[in-house]
This record gives sequence, C-alpha cells and structure tokens, in this order.
Amino acid sequence: METMLHLNLPYITADMPGVGGRLRLKDEYFIVEELPLYNPVGDGRHLYVNLTKKGLTTIEVQHRLAELFNLNPRDIGYAGLKDKHACATQTFSIPLESGDEKIIEHIIEHVRKSIPVTVNWARLHRNKLRPGHLLGNRFKVTITDLNVTAGEAECRAKAIVEKLKVYGVPNFFGPQRFGFQGDNIIKGMNIVRGRLRVKDKWLRRFLISSYQSYLCNLYLTRRIESGLFYKILTGDIAKKYSTGGMFIVEDAEREQLRYDRQEISFTAPIYGSKMWMAGGPAGEFESEILREAGVTLDMFDQVKVEGTRRLGRLSLHDLQVEIEGSNLVVSFTLPKGAFATSVLREIMKTEPEAMRCSLASS
Repeated sequence: METMLHLNLPYITADMPGVGGRLRLKDEYFIVEELPLYNPVGDGRHLYVNLTKKGLTTIEVQHRLAELFNLNPRDIGYAGLKDKHACATQTFSIPLESGDEKIIEHIIEHVRKSIPVTVNWARLHRNKLRPGHLLGNRFKVTITDLNVTAGEAECRAKAIVEKLKVYGVPNFFGPQRFGFQGDNIIKGMNIVRGRLRVKDKWLRRFLISSYQSYLCNLYLTRRIESGLFYKILTGDIAKKYSTGGMFIVEDAEREQLRYDRQEISFTAPIYGSKMWMAGGPAGEFESEILREAGVTLDMFDQVKVEGTRRLGRLSLHDLQVEIEGSNLVVSFTLPKGAFATSVLREIMKTEPEAMRCSLASS
C-alpha cells in the first residue's frame, strides 16, 4: 500500500508575499556563529580552540586536528555540526598532557599553518567539549536573485519580520534529513512498523529520527491548520524560554497571557515509548497524529526508541533584515537544534528545492 506523505509545510505569514531568491551562492553568504553554553575557565587539560572555517565540515576539521596531533578523532570535541558551504565560527577541544604556555602557542601556530582556518582564540578548560554544549547559533544569511526590486523586497521582508516577532515561527525540521521525495521517512516508518530491518546502527537511528522529525512536522502543521499555533492548550507540555523548564498546563487561560508575551511555548512531540505525553485536549491532539500516521507508541517501544519533547515555537526577538546592494541580508538567533529554514522560508516563500541546504542550528 502506497503511503501518502504530507511534506508541504504551512506558513505563519501565508497572506504576505515573499521576496523569492536563492541561498548559498557563496560561503560568505551564510555566516553562522556558535553561542557557547559556557566559557573556558582558563585552566585544565583541554584546549578550546575557536576557529572560523569555510569549505570544510565540522567532521573534516575534527579529523584534520586529530591527524595533526596524532590523536583519535573521537578525542577532539565539538558542540555542534556545521555545514561545509558556510562561513562558520565554532569551538573545538583538544586534549593536552600539559597546559604549558609554550605548548599552547605551538598548537595554535601548527593549526594555523596546517589547516585552512582562522584561529580566533584558544583557552584552557577542564572538560572535553561535547555535542549539545551550546545555547544556539547566530545567523547572518544573504538572499540573492530576489524576485522583486531591492526596495520592494525590503518592504515585504520588514512586514513579515514584524509579524514573526509577534507570533514566532513553528520549529519545523528542515527538508534535508528526509531524503529524495521522503525516502528516509518511508524507511524509518517501515522500521518502526516492523517491516524493515537495518543492521547498521547509525543508519537505523538516522532513518527512525527522520520519521520522528516528519511526525513532529505533521503535528505542527495540523496545529497551525487548526488555528491552535497561537494558543496554549490545557494539557500542553509547556517550556519556559528563560530557563528551559517544562510543566503541564493546567490553566490554559492564565498561561495564554505568558504565551502571548513569549515567555513560554508549547512543546511538540518527538514520538517514542518514554516520551512525556500531553494530557487533556493537547494529549488528544497528539494521539490523533499517531492515528493519522497509523503507528502506536508500542511500535516505538519495540524498536527501543524513547522519544522526547521539542520546543514548538521559536521566538525571534532579534530578527532583522536589511538591503545590501541587490541582496537581502537576514540576521537572527536560534536555539540549538532549530533550522534556519524555518525563518527563511517565511521571508522567501520559495519552493523547497531552493531551500534544500543544511541550515540546522546544531
């Protein structure tokens, strides 16, 4: 039986025309800078090296550093994966036998001479940098080949920005993880349903994660289509923007005030056997997505997938746009795990193919 996938995502600003355009004609047109979870303290046996790279993935830099200092690549730490086709500033950690100043200077000089990166600073810390050790990322993205004049693009973009600052945007997963025409989703679904076995553990996790991401997008889509993106529901698992703390919404009317002030957001389900399920009307809404998809939480249990919660709405207080020549420059900050395409698609209103690039805030 053929499975119908719902890959088209709704817009929060559907009634507002976009600027069109293209992304990534140059690495310099996509600038991303990590926002650290903490700063190195200045002592310890791990050297944190902050660098700016172009034309190299995070993993490629990790392997180059390991080769340079005769280490296992797994010894080199990083907080998030950054794409090859970007001007990305991020931090790596290198284990040291000694924190001697001369050794540190030698390492910095060796990196500068051997790898095509810019070393911004290096400081000691007491632990290895690990995935997830970041708050988020700051983006500066240049949109080229606009469909309208620069003046009209600026006018359209600023109107969209004002609405997004008030309402935020849904925290959609980007299309790049879904594969050609959703192939990864289908494979992940079949693994969850017990119809497909994949021996490679990494590939298996990735395919299941793709399916979980699809279901999360479907949940957000249905919430928008039902007019519930702008509302907090009784039983929602809400999250505080300031602290990350989560709680069950018992009084929706009272919490709506905090939702409107962008102090809290509902969370979306990353379905799994141990996921914190919403209750009341919100829980029924989450269960309806599973029924629509034809899967159950027991199926996730059979494949040992626990699940989690994901922030449902992204707050965009620092979102800005400006014209540079004939291009539109968009600047904003996102928490870790969020995709820049969630913001850019609202401004561009462009077909998915033009947006199909790895713009995750990881």
